[in-house]
Amino acid sequence: MVPLACYLQLILTAVFFSFFICLFKSNKNGLPRNWPFLGMSPMFILINLRRLPDKIAELLERNEGTFLLKGPWFSDVDMLVTSDPANVHYVTTKNFWNYPKGPESKQLFDFLGNTLFNMDFDEWTSVRKITNSYLKHQQFHRFVNEVIVDNVNKGLIPVLEHVAAQGLVVDLQDLFKRYTYDAAWKITTGYSPNSLSIDFPEVPFINAIDDACEASFNRHLLPGSLWRLKRWLQLGTEKKLSAARKTLHDVAAKYLLMKTEELKKAGEKQFKEDDAETFDALRYCMLNIRELVETTFPAEEVVRDNIISLTFAAYDTSAPTLSWLFWLLSENPHVEAKIKEELHNNFSKKWQLSSKEELRKLVYLHAALCETLRLHPPVPFQHRTPVQPDILPSGHHVNSKVRIIMSGYAIGRMTSVWGDDCLEFRPERWIDEKGTLKYETPAKFFIFNAGPRTCLGKEVALTMLKAAAATIVYNYDIQVAETRLATPKSSIILQMKNGMRVRLKRNA
Repeated sequence: MVPLACYLQLILTAVFFSFFICLFKSNKNGLPRNWPFLGMSPMFILINLRRLPDKIAELLERNEGTFLLKGPWFSDVDMLVTSDPANVHYVTTKNFWNYPKGPESKQLFDFLGNTLFNMDFDEWTSVRKITNSYLKHQQFHRFVNEVIVDNVNKGLIPVLEHVAAQGLVVDLQDLFKRYTYDAAWKITTGYSPNSLSIDFPEVPFINAIDDACEASFNRHLLPGSLWRLKRWLQLGTEKKLSAARKTLHDVAAKYLLMKTEELKKAGEKQFKEDDAETFDALRYCMLNIRELVETTFPAEEVVRDNIISLTFAAYDTSAPTLSWLFWLLSENPHVEAKIKEELHNNFSKKWQLSSKEELRKLVYLHAALCETLRLHPPVPFQHRTPVQPDILPSGHHVNSKVRIIMSGYAIGRMTSVWGDDCLEFRPERWIDEKGTLKYETPAKFFIFNAGPRTCLGKEVALTMLKAAAATIVYNYDIQVAETRLATPKSSIILQMKNGMRVRLKRNA
């Protein structure tokens, strides 16, 4: 005879699991249920962590591009997630000043310090003004041309030749990180770290950025009180973030000292209009520090943080894009064949990059990069917090306790925005009947931000992408060494979790 206690145990177990299933069951629109005290289902993020961008995109597709997720009662923050271009345009452009990033964003991304990325209002206006003046300077474009050409011909090609000649398997994503890091650091500081070499040296800055991006992503998944507790106790990713921040500051401080000594030696010859080698961002910031700093922050701190931020913006967005491009080309060989055809139609058999201007001829390659960015935006989510209560074009009411999450990843995969073939890799959608590139509004192609915060380095980033892609496609055949599915890493940057291991073969 089975004891009564056993029956009770079985009944309690059944009741518990029934409650568990109901608790985490989605509603009819596929959204996690918003429960009292708990807010949205706590298991929603954990279950979908490995495919969170895709899950969010699916839910937005089913909910007309916008839905609200209630936060736990102790977080005092709800999240309104949207992929509606009308909402994006309204928040980023039409009513821009009511939607700053806010103090919470600055805490989530504190490893970027006092920079354009984190600033709002007058501080943001002041720093952006001088950054814009630098990027639009005639001398800057000469300098960038030299940096990109040298980085391809003296950095990228020798490593590719070595890898191909030795028949080595190389992580293409790691190689692209080094390529973009060297170029970004050279543009930013005037010095190249030479991380792109055949011995593939350890690069503390790259490792620190990766750790910081992972930690920042984890902060987004937790109420502020919890991740701050983790920070105080120095647990998990928060401990890694503290170490990463120190590394970033140490590396930047080293180059800041080098530039200070360089300027002391230069004296009055600080700038020569005919010498592009002197026009790096660090030098420009240091010579214009009084205009740059109209804040309560120490001048050296602002310069240091902006050097890190500028490098991060160029490096950590370009490298993933190149990786996803070559992954998509491996899945769509007919697209790679068209890029090769365009290259051979425009350049001689022994072509080598000599100027960034010649890359303007490559319309189809540009379209393929736009298509890659549409499907795999390097920054999949952005958020803003309203200052005053407002009503979005979608009809949703928001206030200062609602964090608006704009999903560029989902926008690129919405049938209502891009059509029924939105999941297909089709560069032709970017080319009109005349064979020229089509323009899409920033709210629809939400890759380089929109409105006043539109990325100032957009053209430089596209040039770096085209320079590397054209060089590799023209000169080498890429064979993917591992056929497992490419999945995103848990990071604020959409990079591949396991990299992309390939073999290269020199074209005949």
